[in-house]
This record gives sequence, structure tokens and C-alpha cells, in this order.
Amino acid sequence: MMAPLVTVVSSPRARLFACFLRLGTQQTGSLQLHTGASCASKNYYEVLVLGGGSGGITMAARMKRKVGAENVAIVEPSEIFYKYLIIALGIQLDYEKIKGLPEGFAHPKIGSNYSVKTVEKTWKALQDFKEGNAIFTFPNTPVKCAGAPQKIMYLSEAYFRKTGKRSKANIIFNTALGTIFGVKKYADALQEIIQERNLTVNYKQNLIEVRADKQEAVFENLDKPGETQVFSYEMLHVTPPMSSPDVLKTSPVADAAGWVDVDKETLQHKKYMNVFGIGDCTNLPTSKTAAAVAAQSGILDRTISLIMKNQIPKKKYDGYTSCPLVTGYNRVILAEFDYKAQPLETFPFDQSKERLSMYLMKADLMPFLYWNVMLRGYWGGPAFLRKLFHLGMS
Repeated sequence: MMAPLVTVVSSPRARLFACFLRLGTQQTGSLQLHTGASCASKNYYEVLVLGGGSGGITMAARMKRKVGAENVAIVEPSEIFYKYLIIALGIQLDYEKIKGLPEGFAHPKIGSNYSVKTVEKTWKALQDFKEGNAIFTFPNTPVKCAGAPQKIMYLSEAYFRKTGKRSKANIIFNTALGTIFGVKKYADALQEIIQERNLTVNYKQNLIEVRADKQEAVFENLDKPGETQVFSYEMLHVTPPMSSPDVLKTSPVADAAGWVDVDKETLQHKKYMNVFGIGDCTNLPTSKTAAAVAAQSGILDRTISLIMKNQIPKKKYDGYTSCPLVTGYNRVILAEFDYKAQPLETFPFDQSKERLSMYLMKADLMPFLYWNVMLRGYWGGPAFLRKLFHLGMS
């Protein structure tokens, strides 16, 4: 376990949400923060980070090196003004927006890899599968790690082949999107895999109800409002609708959709100059992944450094994100792209191809980088490696 980076004022998540944002007036260009909490170990911190996930821990580690560990706190604000505020509250899972959930998880044959409470049920459903429809869903909302809903489909297909059940499985991916992936280069590669493995993909299909007692899933056709279709299933993997945390939705720092409203290049709030956002809770128009957080952390680090010196931020975030698409037991397509949905690849070879090397990097190197480098504030993404590997190339 890592040594403590900064002060962590712990409290139940519900209490954190209850006390989070009751914002006062803006004074001399700064945002005044008021809450009902009063358990912080001292009443002033140079930097306050709301949220202890990937973005929050990473930025706290970086801020610690600038202003000292004693001047940085994570998670819970006290009832007093804070000089700089970093919001990293992540994204919330809204299973309850699907009729029949989450209570439907009490039944067999249904699971979800997005919750620690239901991920083991996915594995159990795979093991118990006999024959019929194996259905995988993608909701009509932003989601964290947008490749994950189809990763489990590819891994399930590989498991069915390994256990001799593939011929009895009708594998279906019902997605609310209009394409398999948002970047054409990788979408084309995935379409080839879908065709080769005889997978069924239905677009613009959004899960609205689960009848777990009957093993039925109801989908709405987003192209034809009011039209629904019922699918029976032998296995169902649910990717839940997601949204910004409830505490953000009605706060002054949020945009109309409830996300922290930040400049997409500097990550500074568009209205409150001493407030910053990072990660899944922001309205940055890029995929919500840990790789994106890493790149954002480097940019935000430089942004705050210059603002602390009363200088204008110069380094711009280009929207870099990465999605390692696990397509089998030992193959990965490493998708990397920017705000424009254009490939922004690190390695000097075609990353749209399934590769064992990318699988090994995903399985072994990335976890090490995440736990030992990124969360300690030393990893700002692979931009420097990209420049090195592409040195001399046009």
C-alpha cells in the first residue's frame, strides 16, 4: 500500500455528496465554497481535491509537490473558503433508470462488470450458459471506458469457444450508438472481427427494462420512438446508464447536462477561475478513461502552476484518450485518439491490428503504470514516447 500522499478526510460517500456543494457568491474572481461538513483536520488548505479516484489521487500527488503535503486535502471540504478547488468526482452508475434493476440482479443469468456487487454474476452466468441468446448492452448515455461493453462480449465469445459452447450461443450486442466505435480506423477493424466471429450487432437499441424472472430484456428503438422489442436471454450483461454525480447536477459549477463545465484545453472552469475539473465528471468531449485522466493531469498540473504565478496557461489538452480493446484471451487493439476522433497512436506501427504485444502491455505494464506511477503523480500520458518513437517520421 502506498504511503499517504496528503491529508485524506474520510467520510461515507453519501455524507460527502450531502455536504458537497452549497456555493456562495463569487468574490474578486474566486469561488466561495460553503458546506455543512466540519470534520477536516484543519480549516484551510491551499488545494482541495473533491474525489478520491484516479483523477483526484493523481492531482493530489502533483499538487503535493507544489505546495507541500500539509497544504493539500482530498475528499471532504470544510465550511470555509478554499484557494484552489479541483473537482474529480467521477461518474455515477444509474442502474435504477432501467426498469427491473437493480433488483433483477437477484436472479441468475444476469451480471454487470461495472459494479463490484455484480461482476461475479457475469462470470457465473458465463459458466452456467447452456444455449440461447447471450446479450450485451450499451446505454444511451456517456459511459466510462466505452470499449468495455464490447470487450466482455469478445471475451465471452472466446470462452464459449474454449468450452465447446460456441455453436449453441447466439451472441448479440445491442448498442444505443449508431456505430461500433467512434473512430473509423478502429471501427473498421472491429467490424472485421464481428463478421469473422459471427456476432450480431443491433444499433440504436437502448435497454429500458429487464424482466429477470422471465429472462427477458426490453429495448427501445431510438430511431423509432415508442417502438420496443423483447429479447429472451440465457445470459445478459448490462452496461448501466451513467451520469454525473447527483451532487453536481444542480450545482453552479455544472453545465446544463450536469457535468463540470471546464475549458476543453486548460481544464479550468469557464466561470470560476480558481476551480478546475478532471476526469469522468467533466464535460470534456472525449472518452472517459484512465488514459485520458493521465493526459489531463499533466495539462492541469501545468495550468495550475501558471495560474499560481499569475500567468496565462499555455499547454493545451488535445483530447488524448486510449481504449485498449481486448478482443480475445491474448489479443488487444490499442485505440488512441484525440478530440477530432483521429488516431493519435504512440507506437510506429498500425495499432488497429490485434496484437499479442499490446495484450501484454495491457495486462502487465498498464497496471504497474497506474498504481505505481500515475497515482503518484508522475505519469502524464505517453506523449513523450510518441515523439520519441515517431522521431524522424513524417
